[in-house]
Amino acid sequence: MNNPLDEYHWRGMMQDLTEGAHEAFSQGPRTAYIGFDPTASSLHVGSLLPIMGLVHLQRAGHSPIGVVGGGTGLIGDPSGKALERQLLTREQTAENLEGIRGQLERFLDFQVSTNPARMVNNLDWLGELRTVDFLREVGKHFSVNALLRKESVRRRLEEEDGGISFTEFSYVLMQAYDFLVLLDRYNCTVQMGGSDQWGNITAGIDLIRRMRGEKAFGVVFPLVTSATGVKFGKTEAGTVWLDPARTSPYRFFQFWLNTDDPDAIPYLKFFTLMGKEEVAELESALADRPHERAAQRALAEEVTRRVHGETGLSRARQATQVLFGGDLEGLSGEEIADVFSDVPSSEFPRQTFEGEGMPILDLLAESGVASSKGDARRSIQGGGVYLNNIRVEDVGRRVRLEDALGGRFLVFRKGKKNYRLVKLLG
Repeated sequence: MNNPLDEYHWRGMMQDLTEGAHEAFSQGPRTAYIGFDPTASSLHVGSLLPIMGLVHLQRAGHSPIGVVGGGTGLIGDPSGKALERQLLTREQTAENLEGIRGQLERFLDFQVSTNPARMVNNLDWLGELRTVDFLREVGKHFSVNALLRKESVRRRLEEEDGGISFTEFSYVLMQAYDFLVLLDRYNCTVQMGGSDQWGNITAGIDLIRRMRGEKAFGVVFPLVTSATGVKFGKTEAGTVWLDPARTSPYRFFQFWLNTDDPDAIPYLKFFTLMGKEEVAELESALADRPHERAAQRALAEEVTRRVHGETGLSRARQATQVLFGGDLEGLSGEEIADVFSDVPSSEFPRQTFEGEGMPILDLLAESGVASSKGDARRSIQGGGVYLNNIRVEDVGRRVRLEDALGGRFLVFRKGKKNYRLVKLLG
């Protein structure tokens, strides 16, 4: 058994901790939890740092609990939000729970005999609460004045169109009660989370002290931003999700591969299990040969493998190589559309390519790959035109329906990098 806080420290993962937390982890095995509210059917990359916190905790010999907030998700956490969340239905929450559960199982070991991970749903106990009993037993321990001073509440009250409903105002009581229940059921004495959860965590610690007379602890991780101050996990295309149906493995891989140099080493420490020596070697490579982007590639491969498995990583690699002349065979129509979503495209009726098909010189000119049929002829004769990444050598070639990838796309390349996607319609 090791102290996971030492691991958090060298990785730069620890933002703050309550008094006595380090000593508590050194004294013996601990059980710690992190909550995940099911506001969507998938977690996103912004959840990866706390998830890795649970991973390191379990690897150090302690017991992790993932609390999926089927109950608190029906209330809504005001932390970090300028406006009231839209309340989810019980059906939406239940559906989201299943997606999140499967994603956490890719990171934590639920089968190991000594310190298995647990997954619990706080609706199991919050759904049984009786209002009068809760207010008498729990609510009396909370000062309204103290709640108003909490950052998540104060910030909402300071907004020009601000305000906070009693529903969200009560969230901190619900989360504090979660901690109390987990102490009673699983001897869980540590709550962890993002730094925006500090107020909620300390409220739970205080409730445990008042109601059980026991000592509990809190650890918070930083909210990750890029070196330029951009919120982590946000791109021009939107949020980067862990669900491959929402963010494809290719897009997921590209997100990490495109990490800026100043962020690459911190992200390797945050989001992979690489040790100090491996990270140091990649840091040296980044400083000496930044054009090789070895740190970014290692980051992309490690995280994609963890989230999408070897198959997802393999397909992401293949899709990435396509842009450098790699083999297109075996990629699905959806993957082709994903890889070439940012390149110029043209549309042609499917019947254009039936039977004898369309002369390639006409197609190159009409699609915009070449400026004219003469330009198309010269480019082919010069060896500079590729169809589906295979060089076109015959100026008399005709393009037929069977050439279309997935029956939907033709991928042309002129020179090394000038791509054009032809879409077959109908």
